[in-house]
Amino acid sequence: MNKRRIGPALRVAAALALELAIAAAALPIAATLCRGDSNAPATSPGASARASAAATPSPGSTATGPEAPAGPNLLSNGDFAIGSGKSPDHWRTGGWNESPAVTAYDWLHSPGSEPELAVSNIQPDDARWLQTMTLDAGWYYVGAEVRTEDVSANGAGASVSLDEGNVNSPDLRGTAEWHRLGLYLKVGAHGADIDVALRLGGFGSLNTGRAFFRNARVVKLDALPPDAAPVFDLSAVRRASVAPPTGRPWTLVAAFVLLAIAAAAGWRIHGGDNLPPAPAGSLASSATPRSERRRRQSRAARRR
Repeated sequence: MNKRRIGPALRVAAALALELAIAAAALPIAATLCRGDSNAPATSPGASARASAAATPSPGSTATGPEAPAGPNLLSNGDFAIGSGKSPDHWRTGGWNESPAVTAYDWLHSPGSEPELAVSNIQPDDARWLQTMTLDAGWYYVGAEVRTEDVSANGAGASVSLDEGNVNSPDLRGTAEWHRLGLYLKVGAHGADIDVALRLGGFGSLNTGRAFFRNARVVKLDALPPDAAPVFDLSAVRRASVAPPTGRPWTLVAAFVLLAIAAAAGWRIHGGDNLPPAPAGSLASSATPRSERRRRQSRAARRR
């Protein structure tokens, strides 16, 4: 009788043990699923993916820094959207050393991203993308959005400038995301031709690294904003770049006096030899002594 009761009891115990083992194995999976549900946002399934993408900076991210003044962009193809080959229309390159082993220039315009211009200084250089333009009298903003990669701190960084003097925006060095860089320019009453430069390096301050530029702008202003900086007067910059004459006013007078003395001496030394002979009956003839005239007359009479 005991054997008959033990058999079914063992089968029941084995079934209960199997169920407990299955339940124990399922507990971690259930806990994981519960944690995932508790952290999930109450939005669409794609929201987490978009949030993850937004957390990683991309080349098209928003630039930081002072807002550029509103108004029509006077640059031609300032967004670099139009071009052919390896360069956008209306832009050219220039640098202190144009060797491909020193500097490389790129026009980046992949579908779905904002076009960019790039300058890569493999060796220390002052290299830039340039556009020439004519401006009327007035105030202007000149700027662009700039980012950098591995730009040395030992030279001029990436900047927006004019290709003359030291008319530069603040520069960007190291590795930095997009910043707005610009300058304010006053053009005199007669207007001016300028070269806008998107550059890496500067006059006498060569540098290495990579610089990227987008959304370049030149905007004419009704008036200079109160917080504008840096500010440049183009006429004053160009006057300062012209070397003044050396010396004092009296040295100029002395130079003219010396030139006059030299001219007079030269005329006295060499001028008399070139004078034509005096004609007969002239003052020189009438100044001949009387005795000489008598001897000439007697000689003429004997010949007769």
